[in-house]
Amino acid sequence: MTPDDAVRQALCTHMGREFAAHFQYLAMSAWLAGEGLPETSGFFGGQASEEHVHAMKFLQFIVDTGGPVEIPAVDAPAAAFASAEALVGSALAQEEQITRWIEDLVHLARDHRDLATEAFLQWFIREQVEEVATMTELLQVVRHAGPSLLLVEDYVTRWKPTRAR
Repeated sequence: MTPDDAVRQALCTHMGREFAAHFQYLAMSAWLAGEGLPETSGFFGGQASEEHVHAMKFLQFIVDTGGPVEIPAVDAPAAAFASAEALVGSALAQEEQITRWIEDLVHLARDHRDLATEAFLQWFIREQVEEVATMTELLQVVRHAGPSLLLVEDYVTRWKPTRAR
């Protein structure tokens, strides 16, 4: 049941991307905390935790299907942002890129007739729809709030992201 080497290598590479997203969201959370936005910082801290869980799902799947696991190095995340809008825009772009990578993995699994990997990836396809919708909604709120980030902070305090509906 072990995925062939090309699929396994692609899964390991993507696991590294999920770890990189984890670190990027941690850096975003820290920047927002430094801007005095504890609720929005907490939201991004939660996003970091989710990305860590995603990476661990990849790790466990690779182990469960016979491994070996190769954890790639990740680049340091961006630590400073020109504005909250730039930060959320970057988060949205990150989620859109992750979506494209997941779709590429699905196509690779299909090309290699790897049904187990394709089935595993279906959860991530659904998850990415939610992730992109959440960041799109938050970016709209930030844009509507304009320079008053306290409005964003208030919104995040009461917000039920798209996935919770």
